[in-house]
Amino acid sequence: MLIRLICCFALLAIVQSPKAAETDVVIDTAERYVRLQTQGSPGKVQVTMGKLDVSRLPSCTAHEAFAPPGTRLSGKTHVGVRCLGPNVWSVLVPVQISITGNYVTTARPLVAGQAITAADLATATGDLSNLPTGVLADPQSAIGKTLRNSLGVGQPLRSDQLLAPLVIRQGQTVRVVSAGPGFAVSSEGKAINNAAEGQVAQVRMNSGQTVSGVARADGSVEISF
Repeated sequence: MLIRLICCFALLAIVQSPKAAETDVVIDTAERYVRLQTQGSPGKVQVTMGKLDVSRLPSCTAHEAFAPPGTRLSGKTHVGVRCLGPNVWSVLVPVQISITGNYVTTARPLVAGQAITAADLATATGDLSNLPTGVLADPQSAIGKTLRNSLGVGQPLRSDQLLAPLVIRQGQTVRVVSAGPGFAVSSEGKAINNAAEGQVAQVRMNSGQTVSGVARADGSVEISF
């Protein structure tokens, strides 16, 4: 009799309840989604799933994970899992996403408008999920650009804090190239605004006409037809 009782308890421990199994499926669905979405992250990703209880929800045979609107897949966040059938419901699964990698910081105090050199930058390693969005991972992407605002030493450097160097300055004489299928014509005019490479530049031609084109790295303005 004692042996039978032991066997029964052992069987109960092995055979998982349907609701417990459902919870595991939901958490596994959310975890696989997180790992897929963070595959291209610039660093080592560590995912820790939180606890969840779906015992009061109707049974489900098809699950789909999703990111709720405004969700950032880093740090302490949530991933949604919805049931596609036979019942319809959705839950939020808590998850902690840590991304350890390199990021760019200032090596010394920098002032607004300063052109950045390699000596102005340093590289640090840490949890990228605790840093603002847009922090740079490669110092080369900042060198040659100018700062929008002043920064103290050791500050993480974000892409939105940088301005591309100007290739066209207001008042300078610029070459305007009009190009189309089978032809290219160039003329000169005065720049009305400052422009970095790829930005729109306005030019007042010698005829008095104002035209708009794309600023190129060589300081010319290209108008395409």
